[in-house]
Amino acid sequence: MLRIFDDGTADFSRALERVASRGEADHAKVEPVVREILAAVAREGDEAVLRYTEAFDKRRPARLLLRDFEGEAALARLPSAAREALELAAARIRAFHERQRDVGFRYTHEGITLGTRVRPVLRAGVYAPGGKARYPSSVLMSAIPAQVAGVREILLATPLAGDASDDVLFAAAHLSGVTAVVDSGGAQVIAALAYGTQSIPRVAKIVGPGNAYVACAKRLVFGAVDIDGIAGPSEILVVADDEADPRVIAADLLSQAEHDEAAYALLVCASQSMASAVATEVEAQLAVLPREAIARASIEANGAIFVAGTRLRMVELANVVAAEHLSLQVRDPDAMLDAIDHAGAAFLGPLTPEAVGDYLAGPSHVLPTGGTVRFGSPLGVYDFYSRTSIIAYSADALARQAGAVTELARLEGLEGHARAVEVRFPKDSGGHR
Repeated sequence: MLRIFDDGTADFSRALERVASRGEADHAKVEPVVREILAAVAREGDEAVLRYTEAFDKRRPARLLLRDFEGEAALARLPSAAREALELAAARIRAFHERQRDVGFRYTHEGITLGTRVRPVLRAGVYAPGGKARYPSSVLMSAIPAQVAGVREILLATPLAGDASDDVLFAAAHLSGVTAVVDSGGAQVIAALAYGTQSIPRVAKIVGPGNAYVACAKRLVFGAVDIDGIAGPSEILVVADDEADPRVIAADLLSQAEHDEAAYALLVCASQSMASAVATEVEAQLAVLPREAIARASIEANGAIFVAGTRLRMVELANVVAAEHLSLQVRDPDAMLDAIDHAGAAFLGPLTPEAVGDYLAGPSHVLPTGGTVRFGSPLGVYDFYSRTSIIAYSADALARQAGAVTELARLEGLEGHARAVEVRFPKDSGGHR
């Protein structure tokens, strides 16, 4: 049963503090194993990847890297409804992310040309987890922004089943511009992408969510490669006033609870009566949910309803939670969103289920979790760029600013910096004084 907490009580404060600190991931238990895996892959390459894949997944891939995967054929083999849904999602995701393209800028003022040159990274790795569920939508949401950015090589890393169930992943890869598939998962494939092996080329960026081993591996390889962030369990915060529909709220909470036993399904509402109605609805809908066991474990471990008396207090709680998914089922949701500092994705009004964001609204569903939206952003085209600052001085411009540059250099005790400016002027010119 969803627990209800009334504002002003000690239980409320403790529960809110627990939610607010949820992003403080403890990788201590898995880190020794992950370090061992990373070192082995860096040392042995393909053989270590194969050995760990066999140990963890009970299978040894015949080939780790597939550049000739049957993407187009796999798409054609899918039932028409599934094929059309994937094609619609891909088109919408691409259309949204094309608006994020950055061409850089350049301008000249008083003889000084400044600007930013934008280039895509040359190679990116997209991780798509296997295990309890397979998510072709995550392939679309991660790889299409890379394709729009202009990344030349996009490697999809995912453990394959070796049967017809792989078709949906191959189809999504084809629609997303993936150039090769790496048939492995876990920390070992993160290491392979970060360091490179005999068959797997080293990438510049790794994106996509995974389990604790994958998250820990991404954290440890950062520096050898860039990453999008450290993903935690999925989460939703619904903010609802008394005009909202308890059935809709319950369904939205369960849409995230069914992801994972560690997911967070949270509600901030205006009254005790709404809280009770939603809790009752959650129980009723759980009873007929195919993934009831997973969703119930999530609700019991991390679900909570916070009863706040005023709209202002609802906003305050939303700011404390800083949710991955924020659903505003209130009067004038735009106005409330303006008052909320951070959210990974905001779903405005009762007719906007979080599920549309997961599949085909357009923005990537790869979002910061665990409160990291305070400084993080949704995955986008901008994640696959590197930028170069452009600086060019004319003789007159350098002469005008040389004195200030040398003054600052000597202020910091860096005589070589000052002389590097002065050497550009004839000794008798005095042009830099």
